[in-house]
Amino acid sequence: MTNQTPPRHTPITGFFFHLHPRKVAAETIRLNLSFGLGGMAATLFLVLTITGVLQLLSYSSDAAEAYQSVIHMYAGASLAGFIRNIHHWAGNLLVLVGMLHLLRVYLTGALDRSRRLNWLIGCTLLALVLLVNFTGYLLPWDQRAFWAVTIFLNMVGYIPLVGAYLSELLRGSAEVGPATLANFFAIHVGILPPLMIVLLVYHFWLIRKSGGLVRSRSDGKQPDMVSAVPTLVAREAAIGFGLCALLFIFSAMIDAPLAGMANPGESPNPAKAAWYFMGLQELLLHLHPVFAIVIVPLLVFLLLGSLPFIKRIELEPGIWCGGSRGRWIATISFLSGILAAVILVVIDDLALKTSGSTHLLTPWLSRGLLPLLGLIVFLGLLYQLLRWKKFAPSESLMSVVLGCVGMICGLTLIGVWFRGPGMTLGFF
Repeated sequence: MTNQTPPRHTPITGFFFHLHPRKVAAETIRLNLSFGLGGMAATLFLVLTITGVLQLLSYSSDAAEAYQSVIHMYAGASLAGFIRNIHHWAGNLLVLVGMLHLLRVYLTGALDRSRRLNWLIGCTLLALVLLVNFTGYLLPWDQRAFWAVTIFLNMVGYIPLVGAYLSELLRGSAEVGPATLANFFAIHVGILPPLMIVLLVYHFWLIRKSGGLVRSRSDGKQPDMVSAVPTLVAREAAIGFGLCALLFIFSAMIDAPLAGMANPGESPNPAKAAWYFMGLQELLLHLHPVFAIVIVPLLVFLLLGSLPFIKRIELEPGIWCGGSRGRWIATISFLSGILAAVILVVIDDLALKTSGSTHLLTPWLSRGLLPLLGLIVFLGLLYQLLRWKKFAPSESLMSVVLGCVGMICGLTLIGVWFRGPGMTLGFF
């Protein structure tokens, strides 16, 4: 009997097997389980890294030269403009894909004990994706970016105790200016990407340690296993190359937006934050600043972070929303959340127009504590109603979570598309 020598691997294949199990359950490679969202996010991050490095060859972070260096990217037959387009659209797409990926993990029941840490890392990575997009938003040094960052830093200033310090630290001075651009460039290029790389590698390794993607309960039966090479590799490559092809075609057709050069003395009307922060800006129109910028976002992240630790709320693993009834509940809850956001915004907007002021109560009470308590009580009653109707705890909590997600999407859509000059509301 001869001893078989284990196959040798190149550094690339060795790295692949460090992040992937050698064999994976056949059911986990079906497209409709994950839709390749995790692989898409990794592909987009790789594209952003490559295009970001290439942009360093032509971009200047000096405030006196930054805008012109971006203009120069589109001069002549240079590919620099095309690379900037790819970088811009990939960054925006990564925000969407990252959010959908996190939602997919929850809705397919991948929150068991072995995946708790990875869920928290995923939430952290999503926060870093928002930060890296935000810091890169200012770098073109145009009007759109300048005032979006100005608005967001003003939001940061509402944080109690440390808000003024944080906003001034990020600005580098009393106002948004050259020091702000230098700070954002350093954070965008030198701090956030290395941190994200470390967390991404650890994220993939934890997936490998958990045996790959979540799979359905087998009732003691051994699942069918297939080799990661070439089965998993082929699928990941197809998704990655397909995504890149679509991204490159889109980037060739539509340029990344670029307004006029930043002018601190002339504010656009309306002045809006980046689209992924428009939900916060919209919320700021209706709630006390401390509640809109601090308390509500903090509660949302606490809810997200606590999901794996709440007992009896795990959805059936490997099955979207726990089954057909769960998918119906999820759809209704999400759409109801959007509708509720629209109705509440319209009612509040009409109330302010007719009254001409806020309320007789103090603002933190009438525009903060009371609306927040009302929402919490409503969501609690919704959960209890579903339990009374014999829905499982996991389905009831999913309804609450997706209702909140729908409200966030509704606020974002209203802020992006239906706020006109002076941030007036106009649906028609």
